[in-house]
Amino acid sequence: MAKIHVSTTVNGEPHEFLCDAEQSMLDVLRGPLGLTGSKEGCGSGDCGACTITVNDRIVCSCLMLAAEAEGQKLGTIEGMAGEELHPLQTKFLEMAALQCGICTPGVLMAAKSLLERNPNPTEHEVRFWLAGNLCRCTGYDKIVRAVMETAADMRGAAR
Repeated sequence: MAKIHVSTTVNGEPHEFLCDAEQSMLDVLRGPLGLTGSKEGCGSGDCGACTITVNDRIVCSCLMLAAEAEGQKLGTIEGMAGEELHPLQTKFLEMAALQCGICTPGVLMAAKSLLERNPNPTEHEVRFWLAGNLCRCTGYDKIVRAVMETAADMRGAAR
């Protein structure tokens, strides 16, 4: 079967790759592109460990065909931090909102997407937004508190 040529942008950088018609974006990210931050937790879109953004919308990369990336703007956990950690990453470390780390990249990508859309989410909104990201270690409370505190810090609000 012939390979498909794809030109896309990942974390602001242009990329080109060849893929099979049935190959997932997660496989291309972790393979040819060498971006191993997104994790495969389930391979069926149920856990959110492979969450990336496509044109600023969260997507499970295990469900996205790599060929669908043609002309799209993708964001991965590797692009979240600049010279310093993103405030969400810092708060997750400070508040121990991670344990084994399998879910963490996807949770952070989803939380960042939420805060970009809603800088003042309620706890209910945070829980709803992160409902597609499963964590088997933390019980979610530390994750939700870290997102809420990051939102407050980014707004400069008193807690």
